[in-house]
Amino acid sequence: MRRLTAITAALALLLGVLLVQWLPQLPSRGWLALSLPIIVLLAWRCPRWRWLACLLFGVAWAAWRGGLAMDARLPRALEGVDLVAVGTIVDLPLAHPDASRFTLRVERATLDGQPVALRGRVTVSWYDDAPPLRPCSRWQLSLRLKRPRGLMDPGAADSERSALERGIVATGYVRDDPDNTLLDGRRWCVAATRDAVARGIAARVRDHHDAALLQAFTVGDTRGLQPQDWAVARANGVSHLIAISGFHVGVAAVFGVWLALLLYALWPGLGLHLPRPQAQAAAALLVAAIYSALAGFGLPTVRTLLMIAVVALARCSRRGSSGAQSLALAMIAILLVDPLAVLAAGFWLSFIGVSFLMLCLQSRGRGLRAFLHELTAGQLVMTVALLPLTLWFFGQASLVGALSNLIAVPLVSFVIVPCALCGMLMLGLCPPLATPVLWLAARIAHAQWWLLEQLASWPGAHWYLPAVQPHALLLAVLGALWLFMPRGVPLRWLGLLLFLPLLRPPLSSPPDGAFQMWVLDVGQGLSVLLRTRDHVLVYDAGARYPSGFDLGEAAVLPSLHALGVSRLDVLMISHGDNDHAGGAQAVAAAFPLAVRYAGEPARMQLPMRQCVAGQSWWWNAVRFRVLNPAPGQGDRDNDSSCVLLVEGRGGRALLTGDISSTVEPQVAAALGAGTPPILLVPHHGSKTSSSPAFIARVQPRLAIVSAGWRNRFGHPKPDVLARYAAAGVAVFNTAEQGAIALDFPVDGPPRREPGWRLRQPRYWRE
Repeated sequence: MRRLTAITAALALLLGVLLVQWLPQLPSRGWLALSLPIIVLLAWRCPRWRWLACLLFGVAWAAWRGGLAMDARLPRALEGVDLVAVGTIVDLPLAHPDASRFTLRVERATLDGQPVALRGRVTVSWYDDAPPLRPCSRWQLSLRLKRPRGLMDPGAADSERSALERGIVATGYVRDDPDNTLLDGRRWCVAATRDAVARGIAARVRDHHDAALLQAFTVGDTRGLQPQDWAVARANGVSHLIAISGFHVGVAAVFGVWLALLLYALWPGLGLHLPRPQAQAAAALLVAAIYSALAGFGLPTVRTLLMIAVVALARCSRRGSSGAQSLALAMIAILLVDPLAVLAAGFWLSFIGVSFLMLCLQSRGRGLRAFLHELTAGQLVMTVALLPLTLWFFGQASLVGALSNLIAVPLVSFVIVPCALCGMLMLGLCPPLATPVLWLAARIAHAQWWLLEQLASWPGAHWYLPAVQPHALLLAVLGALWLFMPRGVPLRWLGLLLFLPLLRPPLSSPPDGAFQMWVLDVGQGLSVLLRTRDHVLVYDAGARYPSGFDLGEAAVLPSLHALGVSRLDVLMISHGDNDHAGGAQAVAAAFPLAVRYAGEPARMQLPMRQCVAGQSWWWNAVRFRVLNPAPGQGDRDNDSSCVLLVEGRGGRALLTGDISSTVEPQVAAALGAGTPPILLVPHHGSKTSSSPAFIARVQPRLAIVSAGWRNRFGHPKPDVLARYAAAGVAVFNTAEQGAIALDFPVDGPPRREPGWRLRQPRYWRE
């Protein structure tokens, strides 16, 4: 093969970039420099091996860009200190009840008046009385920052990967400082235009929710959407339509073609100076680019814009270009501009979705019948083909997605979006005329959303599977490709068999007398999952914050789904503090049949039974005993924590909540004789607990601390860690390890698995 096609080059480049993302550490710059002569030699002197040159170039390019992104992160020496930064607010600030959150592009930063190495984007929260924040405004702020670091749990989102892909170099908050100053007002930028359009829509549409939908459809502003809106979108598989999708950019390009046709109809003499086909291509590209900018240049819009650019350039140069070549060139362009784009789910959903449509849909001619066939068949292809990737990235899928998209795609793309675009155009040309157009778009969006809410309640709308394994993902994608091959390919139905490893993954449950324990990574809080052969108990559910961020929904439920838990028997909340009880409502809503216990039922926001010392039950030859609080002591704050002892044949686990040294003696006395337990360190390692007498009496085999990374309380306290060290007890911290799994077998001592952060090392993880 002497000629390298665009498709081969794109696939080789993609493979090289992808290989880097599985590395625990990046190669040194010296190795990358040594690879350049090999790449040049292969590309120049070995035509048959040019695909390998593309692959090696992808490896070198992705490793170099990844190294630059990691080097740009906040230096560790600057974590937790107060910096003075000057920067510009980019994107759209988000106002919550507890804080305003925004992204600041830092121009320069100083520490005690001396410049420090900090440039790039930081995500910032401004608590308490934050002033009005507008896009493109320039500020001088006192910031306390840390390097991007997220929670590591099975099934949960990898926020550190997301930070790398988005170019976030630090996260933090604004310190209360009188020198926090707006420097020179607002400048013009695309984000300011998006904000102006969003405010124009809000001023003309009375219903707040309808306005939020139109803001999302027109300029990709999702600030007005609530968590329940995203839940409805996920249940219907239409999240790609809520924020601007690539299809909307295609509609905008068609609008540009129509504008060019109108212009040539009004002034036919233009054809003497500029051929109409080239003018139409240029107009389509221009309008699509403007609309993509208003959408914030999200990955689906950029992919579509690049495809339109390839077709437009081919038309302007009078050269042909197939759909597959356009898609390949768009992929090459994205990977050359930003190889870290492969870390985003949107990259894979966009390119694989479009690739399946190109490969599997055969043209049926023209006319309404052909259009309806492609529309209905396209939704089926997209639903089945993207099912493996949806489960891989999000841990859930929608079985009603094909029907929902069949309704939503044409309505949003051909009715709501054109109306909203016309309204947006009127906002700039003639504001009074924008009101009726936006009113019409809002009423249609309202009716469509009502229908989606009904479909979201159907069985199968929320469909969860255990964590997808790489081999199951690959087999399912191949199965979808085989299933939708063109007519004439024999035994296409056998492609369904390749979905079996995905849909029926092997699940292992502990035998009778054994149990498993997961101490989840929920930051500065607590959540533990206990599992016997047939039963599951969740002990605490993490925090819920005024912003609406809920660890029960963001960490606990994804972990349960990823581990294959479909039924919850008991939800036990140790006491009423938010870091233990905040996520309880989300867990209870997902598993309404679970029996609920709490140490302080009066402080809970949902009905719960009082846990009392002496309660006990057996599950699969595993005994569960409540050791605290004593009867009538459910109003003692931390000391009312439900203390739970779990006893299997091979070991014991003691879950202590936030008890203090005041009640530790009675808990130790109630523990009774037996093998040394695995101890969940009381109160995250606070100095008011883990007394030397308690440690000596319990004699734990090992101890687990659930705490947040660089938390403001300083948990676990150094003095507490010293006590455990003096007693010869190893301590493991979720802040350092991520979620920690422990297995209590029948025929041996308890075994601790590597923490989730250490189990899947990647170069972007701290």
